[in-house]
Amino acid sequence: MNIKSICCLGAGYVGGPTMAMIAAKCPHIQVTVADFNVQRIAAWNSDSLPVYEPGLDEVVRSARGRNLHFSTDIKAAIASADLIFVSVGTPTKSYGIGAGRAADLRYIESAARLIAEVSQGHKIIVEKSTIPVKTATAIKSILAANSRADATFDVLSNPEFLAEGTAVEDLSAPDRILIGGETTPGGADAVEALVSVYANWVPRERIITTNLWSSELSKLVANAFLAQRISSINSISALCEATGADVDEVSRAIGTDSRIGPKFLKASVGFGGSCFQKDILNLVYLCESFGLPEVAAYWIKVIELNDWQKSRFVEKIVRTLYNTVTGKRIAILGFAFKKDTNDTRESASIAVCRDLLRERAQIAVYDPRVDADSIRQDLVEAGVDPELINTHLQICDSPYTACQGAHALAALTEWEEFRNLDLIRLYDGMLKPAFVFDGRAILPTAALKAHGFEVFVIGKGV
Repeated sequence: MNIKSICCLGAGYVGGPTMAMIAAKCPHIQVTVADFNVQRIAAWNSDSLPVYEPGLDEVVRSARGRNLHFSTDIKAAIASADLIFVSVGTPTKSYGIGAGRAADLRYIESAARLIAEVSQGHKIIVEKSTIPVKTATAIKSILAANSRADATFDVLSNPEFLAEGTAVEDLSAPDRILIGGETTPGGADAVEALVSVYANWVPRERIITTNLWSSELSKLVANAFLAQRISSINSISALCEATGADVDEVSRAIGTDSRIGPKFLKASVGFGGSCFQKDILNLVYLCESFGLPEVAAYWIKVIELNDWQKSRFVEKIVRTLYNTVTGKRIAILGFAFKKDTNDTRESASIAVCRDLLRERAQIAVYDPRVDADSIRQDLVEAGVDPELINTHLQICDSPYTACQGAHALAALTEWEEFRNLDLIRLYDGMLKPAFVFDGRAILPTAALKAHGFEVFVIGKGV
């Protein structure tokens, strides 16, 4: 099947950048990103994109208006497409059966019903959202029960493996592209059609094809393994602090072992983002559903340790500040879950700010990319009393404003600008003793101590 037109349902952190790269690399294919959110589509069509990723502006500009389009006319986009990516949200259920663990598939179902309603002829449907194993079966049954007589479909799985902050690089030169399809002649043809799209810029040996279920499960397992490494090294960070060891030295020592490798062995206040926790919870629910409670218990511990690392960090702040932070100003440097993104989903900063606000601390937050409304909304959704937010939270326009009059600062996102702060200016503006809690091990420890700061670094023994 020769793909001439692609539609993507969902203009979020995955759909927008992925389609922009496909359009840029495949000028012969018309690509439309469709979403009901009018404001989001308007932003994609403006000079202020709703997603911040280094290099994304240039990619979008290179194709927008030529063969890259952003539209709210979802039905028209579906009707004209040969291939449809489904890249809608799959949040963790907050109620009912599987609450707190299972994926909420209502948006996937709605997308499938809409595709069935307007489709004619043959279309390839591609799961891009992170979904539970066997979701393709549900999509196929919805399509079969609701489509016109002249409409036929093949359903593929093509999970994304992007890291926010490096998404453009990951899309331009991916480690691998994974495509899963049915082991039928039609399924094989559909797989090859999608392979031919990526083959415009991805070497064929990096495009892996599997069956549907292996592809769907591989996404969950990949994120679970990465999160497991972070929780593992974070557990060792606590031991390093207790024994006088240095977690960076331990990480370097074990990372030189070719069987282990150095990646994802950086201790921190905890992992965040839209995928790790959600995908592990989904994996846990899957294991429980298939009668594997021991496997489920193993993976839930990865999340529990991540939560413990955040609460342990807050406890360190409180104990160091003479067992009370009530009324004390604490500067929070960084609110995004990692550098080079404006995404705050499951950010460690949310949990740290929530717990400090509940201790009645005065919180002053600075992040170069996250807006004030997002910070306040995240804290409300985390269960913080809105009145407490109004009276105890300040959003600042610079790290120096945040630190002015502060008892302590906590570095929670590894933004590059935090590595080169004017330490004299910071110290002069803070109350004494001036405490620093480095949750990302990015600040110059020796220089801080030389300027008079009292410094705690995650995973560093005293």
